[in-house]
Amino acid sequence: MRRVIEAHRRIILSIAAAVWMCAAASWAQTTIRSGQDFPTKPVRYVVPFGPGTSPDLVARLLTDRLTRLWGQQVIVDNRVGVAGVLGTAFVAKSPPDGHTLIQCNIASSAIAVSLFTKMPYDQLRDIAPVTRIGMTPNIVLVHPSLPVMSMKDLIVYARARPGQLSYASGLVGTSPQLSMELVKLMTNIDIVNIPYKNAAQGVTDTIAGQIPVNISNFPASVAPVQSGRLRPLAVTTATRVTQAPSVPTMQESGLPGYDVSSWYGVCAPAATPTGLLDKLNSDINSVLRIPELHQRLEELVIGGPETTREEFDQFIRVEIAKWAKVIKDAGIPQQ
Repeated sequence: MRRVIEAHRRIILSIAAAVWMCAAASWAQTTIRSGQDFPTKPVRYVVPFGPGTSPDLVARLLTDRLTRLWGQQVIVDNRVGVAGVLGTAFVAKSPPDGHTLIQCNIASSAIAVSLFTKMPYDQLRDIAPVTRIGMTPNIVLVHPSLPVMSMKDLIVYARARPGQLSYASGLVGTSPQLSMELVKLMTNIDIVNIPYKNAAQGVTDTIAGQIPVNISNFPASVAPVQSGRLRPLAVTTATRVTQAPSVPTMQESGLPGYDVSSWYGVCAPAATPTGLLDKLNSDINSVLRIPELHQRLEELVIGGPETTREEFDQFIRVEIAKWAKVIKDAGIPQQ
């Protein structure tokens, strides 16, 4: 009899243990899906461009605030290569637990889709948009020794010297390079692109007079413009920017309909649970509303309304279609 009772006791304990384990596993999965305990360790924030670039400046401002909010270190990881593609591919294959994020951008999330023949990820299938950080214009700059005072002057100057003038940009496939290619398409000028692995170095070489023309994201150009080391000709957005009100737009410079903005956002691996993506969206948007951070981004000419995950996803889809047309119409060969 005692043996029977002991056997029943063991069975009951086994069943109870199994039920507890199932309940614990279910609770853990629910917690992960909802993001209640996130983050549980340091967060890797991948920036697919080099230190000192505009994306890097934005990332360090944002991650500093996220570190304070989450109580876990948010570490900037610069993974440079192929216009942001290499860093994005790394995140696409990372565990979908929110602890590896990518500062997605116009180059790797919109332009690369049509520019590169062999992509290591599918933007719409492998990457989950979280939220947009902000948008910023590109700006055309020239060394003060170049005898042009406006974008119209530059077009006339380049047209009289086909193939003799060069411009510095970031990596092939980034928005500054595509912005100038769009200018070339609309004006029928021949100006040679000199790509740089680090856009900041392109600005430095233009200041030194080694390259006569530069096109860059505005944040990386604020200092040399304000100091007079480079002459601004035009911004690529449809409206002027308050930080440089005297600089005309491309449309005002004779390119009707021209409107290009670079942009930055946060994305995660596609399989990241919906609840966790919602928490990331809420937390990041709340940080972007902090007055000090908001003001600093405005000083760098980065702005725009916050987005839901769905709004950011739709925005990226529109950008993909837009740049596919520009690449096709400009006859830019695939890489």
